[in-house]
Amino acid sequence: MKHISEISEQECRAIKAIFFDIDDTFTLDGKIPKESYNALWALKEAGLFLIPVTGRPAGWCDHIARMWPVDGVIGENGAFYFYYDEKETRRRDRYFFSPEETKEKRAELEKIKDEILESVPEAGLASDQAYRIFDLAIDFAEDVGPLPDEDVDRICSIFAIHGARYKVSSIHVNGWFGDYDKLIMTKVFMEERLGMDVENSDQAALFVGDSPNDEPMFRFFDLSIGVANIARFKDRIEHLPAYVTRARGGLGFAEMTKVILEKRK
Repeated sequence: MKHISEISEQECRAIKAIFFDIDDTFTLDGKIPKESYNALWALKEAGLFLIPVTGRPAGWCDHIARMWPVDGVIGENGAFYFYYDEKETRRRDRYFFSPEETKEKRAELEKIKDEILESVPEAGLASDQAYRIFDLAIDFAEDVGPLPDEDVDRICSIFAIHGARYKVSSIHVNGWFGDYDKLIMTKVFMEERLGMDVENSDQAALFVGDSPNDEPMFRFFDLSIGVANIARFKDRIEHLPAYVTRARGGLGFAEMTKVILEKRK
């Protein structure tokens, strides 16, 4: 990974859209620092499309789509995207599954939840689980722990035994049934909302993240950036981002923003 200062002016000027993770990428120690939120507004005012891509729940994403200076939000690790239609003044959505399919998959996840919490009693159900539609989030480092890697691996193995997909974030293990992830729904958003040719848009879009569940995005986007705290997951990520910041979390997001905007002039 090269330092973000090495990104070229040509790369920065080509950027039309920035997709970014939220927890520990846009936030810092559980809060949104003023530096990253001010950076988000600066990017918006520069005319860039801004889309958070998160494992956080539908309930949170409704708020984000309506209230943040963004052009949409991809939630629950790719289960849906929301955006706010300013002309019609209402939130719009695009789900991966029908309501009937969703109900069936939720029943299966309930069984897995009980097994995980019995097997790893120090883990917990994520405090935002009540606001989720599609996935099961097991907390190992937000309101509990942080738990050791072997406990995280045990949680992952239980999801895998049941045939569920899973991804590890900086705080949760998210599991779900369905052939989707952050990248799949990001491609759908790029085509449907931004009118981009996905196979030829890698240089027009940038992704910023910090953890293993961002790896599909790092692999797809030639222009990808990790904030400094990605270092803790280096052994869990095969395809690392092209660039990295010196600062952690939201301060790294602000550091990236400053470099990009200066090099776009």
